[in-house]
Amino acid sequence: MRSVSGFDNLFIHRGFVDMRKSINGLSIIVAEEMKLDLKSSSLFIFTNKRRTHMKILYFDKSGFALWLKRLEGTNFSWPKKMEKEVIEVEAKDLELLLEGLNIWTRFKEVDFEYVI
Repeated sequence: MRSVSGFDNLFIHRGFVDMRKSINGLSIIVAEEMKLDLKSSSLFIFTNKRRTHMKILYFDKSGFALWLKRLEGTNFSWPKKMEKEVIEVEAKDLELLLEGLNIWTRFKEVDFEYVI
């Protein structure tokens, strides 16, 4: 199993996916809906409608691998206000997402005129 940081790209499929889909079904989504190269050094990330399950698909030169994470008592934060169907994230963001943290809400940049 490779580290998340060992991949060149990490792509989130924003739409919800039927978690009964396995490697073949998710591969079709990557190729046809996401329009991405399955053989690239990339992770392809999916969740179900309740956002309790996450599947991560990748190809490692000898075949496909599929990771599954199921949260208990909570759900994954997922992008809601983004228009793009495919969202690229960084490895550190995926690690936070896998821990159940919300990566979509960021602190607003603050500008100040003086310091008290």
